[in-house]
Amino acid sequence: MAKNAQWIYARKPEGAVTAAHFEPAERDIPEPRDGEVLVRTTLLSLDPASRAWMAARTYRSMLEPGEVMAGWGLGEVVKSNDAKFAPGDLVSGEYGWQRYAVLPARALTKHDKRIKPEHILGVLGITGLTAYFGLLDVGRPRPGETVLVSAAAGAVGSIAGQIAKIAGCRVVGSTSSDEKCRWIVDELGFDAAVNYNSGHLLQDVRAACPNGVDVYFDNTGGEMLTVALSRMNMWGRVSCCGVVSQYNATAPAAGPAGVPGFLVTKRIRMEGFVVMDFYQRRQEAETALARWVEQGKLKAPVEIVEGFENMPKALEGLFAGKNKGKLMVRV
Repeated sequence: MAKNAQWIYARKPEGAVTAAHFEPAERDIPEPRDGEVLVRTTLLSLDPASRAWMAARTYRSMLEPGEVMAGWGLGEVVKSNDAKFAPGDLVSGEYGWQRYAVLPARALTKHDKRIKPEHILGVLGITGLTAYFGLLDVGRPRPGETVLVSAAAGAVGSIAGQIAKIAGCRVVGSTSSDEKCRWIVDELGFDAAVNYNSGHLLQDVRAACPNGVDVYFDNTGGEMLTVALSRMNMWGRVSCCGVVSQYNATAPAAGPAGVPGFLVTKRIRMEGFVVMDFYQRRQEAETALARWVEQGKLKAPVEIVEGFENMPKALEGLFAGKNKGKLMVRV
């Protein structure tokens, strides 16, 4: 009988997550019950939030050692005990790191097979929706304003910056290397970029944003947030998407300097969000994102690692900043 290959979250990290925190396992392929669907996984998403799930309860329960590692994926229906799905359907859901998964039909979304799978899991999926709603609904950019995006070469940041350009803004991105700075400017159309590892981040942001910052899309927290707050204009908006600079920290970092001082004196609105808050408007975002991609206004950079056996190493590489755009593994 065929087996279900899995990656188990085996040990809680103290600091950086590495491949050593996972162990392979094999179990019988599960059978779906009434109202459930068996799916064979084809693509799995890798996201910075994976590390946060190991540390605390967030918008989902905290992962515990011994569980199948959590993760969003795309797959093909093998067997269905629900009338809404049939074998061969292309569906997405939270499958975890495993080749086969059984989920309730209500937890699955069916997709058009004519759409590129990497787009379903990337620019038209949670990644694109996060950038769309986080920038447009939380950040509320206006034409002519300056938008600063951190982790701008990553999955969400690369999309958010391009949407800001579509909205008529001047866009500056921060990222981890000079090579990535060139990439987001030359390939994605950012107006300027700063390397946050330069050793003089404040001076670099001041030079790249001579007229200050109106909207800051924050994927990192940490020093970048402190610098961004110091450069915010009156009535500026900060859209808090993630804190990737803190996910591997062994102790909680101090809050950003200037809070609440900058917020009060400059009337800054600083707001956190989770993409599921906007799911009732999912079709609106998918339609707009698909149109921009088709028109050539929005690029959807993707890096695909081949092979399910490479899941832990791929996640390790994500936190080492090796990828540009959306990172996923072809199972």
